[in-house]
Amino acid sequence: MDIELLRKQTPGCRKVAHLNNAGAGLMPDPVIAAQIDHLRRESEIGGYEAKAEALPRIEAVYDSIARLIGAKRQEIALVENATVAWVSAFNAVPFAAGDRIVTGEAEYASNYLNFLRLKERLAIEVLVAPSDAQGQIDLEAMERLLDERVRLIAITHIPTNGGLVNPAAEVGKLARKHGILYLLDACQSTGQLALDVEAIGCDMLSATGRKYLRGPRGTGFLYVRESVLDQLVPLNLDLHSASWTGPNSYKLRPDARRFENWEFNEAAVLGLGAAVDYALALGGEAIEQRVRWLGRRLRFILSEYAKLPIHDIGESQCGIVTFSVPDRSAGEVQEDLRRHSVNVSVSDPASTLLDAQRRGLSEIVRASVHYYNTEEEDFARLTEALWKTRRQD
Repeated sequence: MDIELLRKQTPGCRKVAHLNNAGAGLMPDPVIAAQIDHLRRESEIGGYEAKAEALPRIEAVYDSIARLIGAKRQEIALVENATVAWVSAFNAVPFAAGDRIVTGEAEYASNYLNFLRLKERLAIEVLVAPSDAQGQIDLEAMERLLDERVRLIAITHIPTNGGLVNPAAEVGKLARKHGILYLLDACQSTGQLALDVEAIGCDMLSATGRKYLRGPRGTGFLYVRESVLDQLVPLNLDLHSASWTGPNSYKLRPDARRFENWEFNEAAVLGLGAAVDYALALGGEAIEQRVRWLGRRLRFILSEYAKLPIHDIGESQCGIVTFSVPDRSAGEVQEDLRRHSVNVSVSDPASTLLDAQRRGLSEIVRASVHYYNTEEEDFARLTEALWKTRRQD
């Protein structure tokens, strides 16, 4: 990678040390231009007319996303965000009373809330596979939970904190072996890791555009394996996702777009497409290799030089690095760093409640790297700011 060029194409790199890519990545110039150009065109000729003009480029977004994750274009639905993608897939599963869901300890709060709501409505059971000694899902323990009552396996690939990469492909093998639907939350892994849905073995995958894909906020996508589409009925329908065939009949779309709505921010869709194309040009393997390396370097710098406690777990770790500063709250550290033009975020234990309780975590600081970050500029600015704030104490 030409890191200098990538940073030049990223206006934010001239203003901040952006270590909050797990929140929202900095958009590069082509992504910004794709959105602005379309908005300008809408203002000149009208929204419907601008969409018609851009339709070939909008359709190409499906091809780009399919290529990114090793899917077919008819298996992709464009949605507003990862939560919409995940909830749309989850609510389409035909659960019945007594069914079971199997998940992991590091599951994200938004997902788990939907488990609990369904438990109230249908008296399903939620079974949590424990973590192993390294912190990832214990595969042997998970398999012991899998019986004929398990309707769905739903896990988060990369949890919101802790640096962990769960063994998604190994879980996929278990799902295939036992004939169970498998929903993967890839909100943090899409754009950070090289993904192949065939290798992973998931039936559904939810993703966002704003994080490691470096796309616009308010964009996301859902992958649904073609072979399971007929098992899933979307909770919400409109004239885009289904056809009204008679006074008392309708017909669902035959592809994953049955999970879409007719109305969408077309400028954002084009921005998402530009972001995916940008990632494809760099290559998923190259991105993953650099992000993992930067994550390892930042952990080493923070622990060995800054002498700060690191809270990351897992045999396989990613570009999310969590730490704390003694005698300082995570919120105070975040504000101190922001004053020095360093962006990080705070990870609340409520976002991964089971994992946080198991590990006794309170709020911690989350620094999340991407390929355009550098040791010489971003890491140096972070450590300098940390030393300044600690000396002031």
